[in-house]
Amino acid sequence: MIRPFQSDDIPELLALWLESTTLAHPFIRADYWLESLPLVRDEYLPQSLSWVDERDGEMTGFISILMGQFIGAVFVAPRYYHQGIGQGLLAQAKQRFTVLALEVYQLNHRARHFYWHQDFRQIGKNFNAETGHTLLTLQWRRH
Repeated sequence: MIRPFQSDDIPELLALWLESTTLAHPFIRADYWLESLPLVRDEYLPQSLSWVDERDGEMTGFISILMGQFIGAVFVAPRYYHQGIGQGLLAQAKQRFTVLALEVYQLNHRARHFYWHQDFRQIGKNFNAETGHTLLTLQWRRH
């Protein structure tokens, strides 16, 4: 079940984010993500429109949209991969917005493949000096 994010979700969402982002980015030192947690909690989440996927009372994934079109996060708990949760969360966002953009690390092949199958296409590329890795900017437009 996909539902709007509530402030009570913050601890579970942050735990899911930290586990998922660390696993998805083994090429970036894990403490980078731990250091980023306050920024996610205190700045990104309050500024975003977010939904969570919940199954049997457990949060299985979430998506956060910033500035009316930028996907700041879409993460699924690793034990729930390949169950359509990420696709469902993106479908929720695609119903509300006509254009969506996001950044994905070039080395995150699993995520790039997923976004490609969700009709996102590359529109840019930049180097992230903090992590030392290249980010690709992808965009989806409603047809």
